[in-house]
Amino acid sequence: MREIVKRELEGWADEIKTDSMGNLICTKNGGKPEIMVAAHMDEIGFVVKYIDEKGFIRVAPIGGWFSQIALAQRVVLYGKKKIYGVIGCKPPHLMKDEERKKAVEIKDMFVDVGASSKEEVLEMGINVGTPVALDREVVELANGRLTGKAFDNRVGVAVMIEAVKRSKADITIHAVATVQEEVGLKGARTSAFAIEPDAAIAVDSCVAADFPGSETAHMDVKLGKGAAITVIDASGRGLITSPKVLRWLTETADKHNIPYQLEVAEGGTTDATAINLTKAGIPAGVVSVPARYIHSPVEVVDIKDVESAVEIVAKSLESAKEYF
Repeated sequence: MREIVKRELEGWADEIKTDSMGNLICTKNGGKPEIMVAAHMDEIGFVVKYIDEKGFIRVAPIGGWFSQIALAQRVVLYGKKKIYGVIGCKPPHLMKDEERKKAVEIKDMFVDVGASSKEEVLEMGINVGTPVALDREVVELANGRLTGKAFDNRVGVAVMIEAVKRSKADITIHAVATVQEEVGLKGARTSAFAIEPDAAIAVDSCVAADFPGSETAHMDVKLGKGAAITVIDASGRGLITSPKVLRWLTETADKHNIPYQLEVAEGGTTDATAINLTKAGIPAGVVSVPARYIHSPVEVVDIKDVESAVEIVAKSLESAKEYF
């Protein structure tokens, strides 16, 4: 991911560097203010924790998993080379009645790479600590919608790249592809500390609540209605967007007739929270692409919302001097 982002921004940035955490920081020099645009490039996944004598692999979840989604997925293990496997468990044919009524937890699942022994697995270059990711490709659905894995937050990275390249702002912009957002907003915290920008925009995905069963969330974020601008997330335990930042993003969108939605969320937060709490405090906001089925292999986004997010970020960079 980092190499892809680097390749995309080499012609745009004046300076590109990778810090000690693994964040990619791409800077285009200009005047004041200095604005950070951050998008995390990590995804939820697994890591090998144990290999039994028959060659079956136990994994530990990395990031926020709903265990039922993990079962029966095809995965890729990144050892010395890519090795493919499947996540299995005891089949219902061998379960007792009470077992069938319970959801299978990740601790009771295993990865089968086709090996017949632990030694064979080790020879494949797989060991304790080997990363494991879902194996899915992006496909197009009807009405300009796309489905695939890790749109949280590959879609945000794509928005960041396109927005900074499209913007005509004559300010200093730091486009940062961050690491370890899914496990504690770590990369955003360290990169923001080093950059110390005047303000920041985190680009991410957020939960769309427009499918069967989501009505009880009482949220009005839908696919195809524009990017979401965060007001509050995690019930205030995450980000409470400052009035200045909220005005900056919404007034810019209004001025350019860019469709958007406002989001107040009770669960989950983004890199903006860590940036906001860095040093003496950095004003930060979030522009998100609504997505259905987040943290699954079949996340769904609408290309119109992606375009809306790109335009909001690009135009906000151009109007930043009016606010900071």
